[in-house]
Amino acid sequence: MIIGLTGENCAGKSTVAEHLKKKSFYFYSLSDIIREELRAEGKAITRENLIEKGNALRQAHGPGALGQRMVEKIQEDKNYVIDSIRNPAEVEELKKLGRFYLIHITAPQEVRFERTKKRQREEDPQTFDAFVEIEKIEMENEDKTKQNLLGTFALADKKINNAGSMDMLHDQINATLAELSDEFKLIRPSWDEYFMSIAKVVATRSNCMKRKVAAIIVKDKRIVSTGYNGTPRGIKNCSDGGCPRCNNFTESGKGLEDCVCSHGEENAIVQAAYHGISIKNTTIYTTFSPCIICTKMIINAGIKEVVYNVDYPVAKVPMELLKEAGIKVRQHKIE
Repeated sequence: MIIGLTGENCAGKSTVAEHLKKKSFYFYSLSDIIREELRAEGKAITRENLIEKGNALRQAHGPGALGQRMVEKIQEDKNYVIDSIRNPAEVEELKKLGRFYLIHITAPQEVRFERTKKRQREEDPQTFDAFVEIEKIEMENEDKTKQNLLGTFALADKKINNAGSMDMLHDQINATLAELSDEFKLIRPSWDEYFMSIAKVVATRSNCMKRKVAAIIVKDKRIVSTGYNGTPRGIKNCSDGGCPRCNNFTESGKGLEDCVCSHGEENAIVQAAYHGISIKNTTIYTTFSPCIICTKMIINAGIKEVVYNVDYPVAKVPMELLKEAGIKVRQHKIE
């Protein structure tokens, strides 16, 4: 899941981010993107400069510019907390990720000003009136390229009032995570999708000029052997001219006796034998249905099930043989 944080100054966004970091959330801040720009220009990192530079970046690259840059950093296998979201367009960009949840952290203005004074930053406003005045600049703008906190708050999925103790804030965040755990349940691929996807990746290693094919042999939901089509070990790769038939792009099903390449299923079976691994009662996942030669090897190797993605051009006889041999055959097609 990706949790976005928005809120007024000193509402407690950083405190929430620190709490989530302890729970293995990876932290990013949109303000860090602006800070990098200011450092590159040799400018001081003040609140006024951050606001001005953020607005300039949105004006130059669009209202959602900071959100777009952040999306590029996100990886699908991690949970994230993203701080300093200050424009509705940034929210829209992050929501395109499909697993984004925005939380508005807020607190009374007087409470937040007291927190500002306690942190004793030189660049912070020293009076309550100055604090209020700066906040007005951030809250709402007709110009879509500028900060618009009110518009951003309106898009929040949840609002948390941080006017109490640290423990109370942590309890609220923990309760929110519990709610999200049900909403953002992991979508895992089925075993068929998992193994067929791996077979397709294995096929990218093929050196055959005509088509890239691969097979993996699975036992007890564990891969015991893989194979892709290409010339035998120590022979010039097909893609380097090692197989005259493939390099002449001979019509499918013809001249097979002249083909130097081994098929993916053939190589997966032979590799298991080479390493002394039994493949009796296993399942073979192959990106194409097997040819007649590979079919005979599958039967004699004791493989009990064939799962294939795409039909091989010459498939009728192999399918009949597999059926007669009592081997289960299924098609599981993935793009």
